[in-house]
Amino acid sequence: MKVWLDGQLVERDDAKISVFDHGLLYGDGVFEGIRVYGRDIFQPRAHLDRLFYSAEKIRLTIPYTREELLAAMKQCVEADGVDNGYFRLVVTRGVGNLGLNPFQCSHATTFIIFDQLRMYTDEMYEKGMAVIIAKSVRRAGANVLDPSVKSLNYLNNILAKIECVDAGVLEVLMCNDKGYICEASGDNVFIVKGGVVKTPRPDAGILLGVTRGVVMHLARREGFPVEETDVAPRDVLEADECFLTGTGAEVIAVTKVDEKTIGDGKVGPITRKLLAAFRAFVHTDEEVPYGES
Repeated sequence: MKVWLDGQLVERDDAKISVFDHGLLYGDGVFEGIRVYGRDIFQPRAHLDRLFYSAEKIRLTIPYTREELLAAMKQCVEADGVDNGYFRLVVTRGVGNLGLNPFQCSHATTFIIFDQLRMYTDEMYEKGMAVIIAKSVRRAGANVLDPSVKSLNYLNNILAKIECVDAGVLEVLMCNDKGYICEASGDNVFIVKGGVVKTPRPDAGILLGVTRGVVMHLARREGFPVEETDVAPRDVLEADECFLTGTGAEVIAVTKVDEKTIGDGKVGPITRKLLAAFRAFVHTDEEVPYGES
């Protein structure tokens, strides 16, 4: 496997960055996770738009254009020769000193890893998964860390992930400072109630997921009403269906939250229909603009 690092394809073992890089020292940088289906890059425009938006929000200059980064990703696919995979596209603040000042870093570091990713088994997509609602960790508020920025600072999510690992499940739903559900540790959250597809509002403290936007687009196309609204823990527990969306997760049903069975404990009909629609959509050239809801 080769890694694209600052304009060069290098062997995995030669892909190294400095210990003085502020991405390593302080989590100062941004990233994207992007899927490849049948050698086609999924929603490249939306992902690159979000990457540049995130960089702009933290005043980080990306030293490549969108076109150059897209060409680099295609180069990785060609070099690897694998039809289906996953990109991790990372831009760090770059090499600096041990001080916090980001503007004393010389230039940004950019790298692209192309590898395999399998988060959940086929059985879990067929039967659904169990999650918990985090009790010890809340989502950092927008006045603490802007959730719309997909930054390298993921400690908030990691602490929530530790809680769910300790509980013996694979995902955890996080609440914001008002007590509303905002997102999972790595995915967006949806519920279905009375045929209406509902998901937390952007200002609830969520990352605007690319897959989230696609699924909302597909739900409307399938004729389901979609609402961005406050979602309380009770709303999740009393939902007819619940599912998560994300680049790695795609669309996966949640059939148990804490000790409460959701609906009839099976993958719901709307979730199943949206998963099928999504899996068909990934093989088209249609793009859903970043942030569309």
